[in-house]
Amino acid sequence: MHYRRLGRSGLKVSEISLGAWITFGSQLDHQAVYDLIHAAYEQGINFFDNADLYANGQAEELMGEAIRDIPREALVLSSKVFWPTMPGPNGRGLSRKHIHESIHASLRRLKTDYVDLYFCHRFDPDTPIEEVVWTMNNLIQQGKILYWGTSEWEASQVTQAIGVARQLNLIPPTVEQPQYNLFRRRRVEIELSPICREFGLGLTTWSPLYYGILSGKYNEGIPEGSRASMDDMAWIRDRITPERLSVTRRLTGLASSLGITTAQLAIAWILRRKEVSSVITGATRIEQLDENISAADYLDRMTDDVLDQIEQIVANLPE
Repeated sequence: MHYRRLGRSGLKVSEISLGAWITFGSQLDHQAVYDLIHAAYEQGINFFDNADLYANGQAEELMGEAIRDIPREALVLSSKVFWPTMPGPNGRGLSRKHIHESIHASLRRLKTDYVDLYFCHRFDPDTPIEEVVWTMNNLIQQGKILYWGTSEWEASQVTQAIGVARQLNLIPPTVEQPQYNLFRRRRVEIELSPICREFGLGLTTWSPLYYGILSGKYNEGIPEGSRASMDDMAWIRDRITPERLSVTRRLTGLASSLGITTAQLAIAWILRRKEVSSVITGATRIEQLDENISAADYLDRMTDDVLDQIEQIVANLPE
């Protein structure tokens, strides 16, 4: 496993990480989460991503149980705040009240005194950016979080937060967590890359396989037991369009010619970018975890010729 700095910070995260979204508490029970986290840790993954919203808090509870016999200092844990998780009009957003109450709830569920990374899960137009920056800075001073970041914020919003932090001599966001994959590119490549270079922002990207489509598992239909086959995840089926399947099938052919899987091709394509500190992957089985982790071994196959072939297949180079 290789480790990358989180932007210009001194924190090092595994370039492949394991996320809890969709799987922990939704598809996976206690034992499955325990086995997956320990298998990931044994292979060098140190960054485990979570959020208060995932499975209504159960994802954090399961992770908290699973990491109890792993040295806390060896882990980089994250959580997020924004979406409704508590009753009443103040049970969502980025107000000082909701952030304060949410971090304490997350720490209880994770059974830890602090999280290494704390993300604002979306931008909150109802809360002044000064209030958000002040609150995150205070949590760092209290030792409840070590670094803070944003998730799915526009580049202009991140820049505004950095400017406010500098103006008030407070700690700015260190990391942004955007969706990034072969089907969703513009935000990272056009909008976020410049501020990564200018301000030293790191990126921890999510959905590298675009809800599993870029794994190639839907190339010949929707397998029984897959996420897209489940009633509560019907929204994934809406994303499995003929156009995306056509692209994925051609990528599968290219990956096969390189001796790797479609998923490994998609993840290695992301890892080639220096702004990316870690690619957050999901898995329901150890075999999927192993496949995702080994994608980092194939970076040398992302030659100029291969990258050109990928561009010809996806035909969506952002301008």
